[in-house]
Amino acid sequence: MTPSRSACGAPPQGGAASGPAEPDPPQPLDCATPRDGSLPAADALLLAQVTTGDAAQQRRAIAKTITLLESTRADHRLRADALLNALLPHTGRSFRLGISGVPGVGKSTFIEALGLHLIALGHRVAVLAVDPSSSVSGGSILGDKTRMEQLSVNESAYIRPSPSSGTLGGVAERTREAMLVCEAAGYDMVIVETVGVGQSETAVAGMTDMFVLMQLPNAGDDLQAIKKGVMEIADLVVINKADLDEAAATRARAQISSAQRLFHGHGMAHPAPGAPEETPGRPKFPPPPWGAAGAQSRPGGTIEQWQPTVIQLSALKAQGVDTFWQTVQRFRTLRAAAGQIAARRQRQDESWMWERLDAGLKARFRAHPGVREQLAPLTAAVRAGQVAASVAARRLLDLLDTR
Repeated sequence: MTPSRSACGAPPQGGAASGPAEPDPPQPLDCATPRDGSLPAADALLLAQVTTGDAAQQRRAIAKTITLLESTRADHRLRADALLNALLPHTGRSFRLGISGVPGVGKSTFIEALGLHLIALGHRVAVLAVDPSSSVSGGSILGDKTRMEQLSVNESAYIRPSPSSGTLGGVAERTREAMLVCEAAGYDMVIVETVGVGQSETAVAGMTDMFVLMQLPNAGDDLQAIKKGVMEIADLVVINKADLDEAAATRARAQISSAQRLFHGHGMAHPAPGAPEETPGRPKFPPPPWGAAGAQSRPGGTIEQWQPTVIQLSALKAQGVDTFWQTVQRFRTLRAAAGQIAARRQRQDESWMWERLDAGLKARFRAHPGVREQLAPLTAAVRAGQVAASVAARRLLDLLDTR
């Protein structure tokens, strides 16, 4: 059965349709993107519902907007760009938390416990859960939401599962855009749950304010702990399932703490807001966007820098969740006092721009008429050993210079 469609041709609830692709119906006139850059009527309604709609309207509008952003249709991309720009003034007020870890570490269970704890404190929580896509069928179960039975039905929470669709790094291609939609809807805590990752999947650290890595007791020895990669960039490491083997959890905590000291050193400090420069030319940090209240100043006009921390907890029993949240608040206070959260987001936005440029250039390369004509024969020649792969790549790239 063909899924019903909204007035603009997108699935109404943000679900990805399965099965063979079918021709899209003709688009109504109110879905065309005006040449002056203003929003068409249908998208203007989405914008209003995301930012000011009631609970039921807003939930549906968020789903529709994210679906539009994830669409690869050319007309949808134009509409999505205009809608995303219209949402930007309403973003930037949340705290973005990335949570990653190996498969089976308990990410979904922990996020539900954390989300319920935050809602009890008066927060609104959005969870963007990324599920791995099959390399054989291309499908995805999108089952993380089913593990969050209580959180998924809470009116103060929004959970959006998305397939990775072959995107590397543990996240989905449009996770950044989905974060902005949730922020525009007023969710002040946005949590990104990655797929189960290994040592090199670090993309979520490049789109969040704080990167949390979850580990299991008995997950490795001292050498494993000091390997470069995802461990090196974690702001906070959580040893989950500590209730199963408390001794092993304590041992893992000590091993990872030692590794973190090797990665980051000791006693590093940043100048406190307004402190005079001690040496000429040292850059001053911009003022934090929400003040420096609670920052721990040191003698001499410096402010303590966050040192990556290791804690242990049990997500299943909700033990240690309050300690985790207190640690996150301390991280936010220290980083904000040094102006590092705002600076980190600026670097992330620039990186996001270059990432989309890389993806766009690759798409335009494949769509080039000359490339489409020569790609199959050159690929066959490479497989037959008649042309070196590097030579074939150069010939295809040279076709971009031809008309």
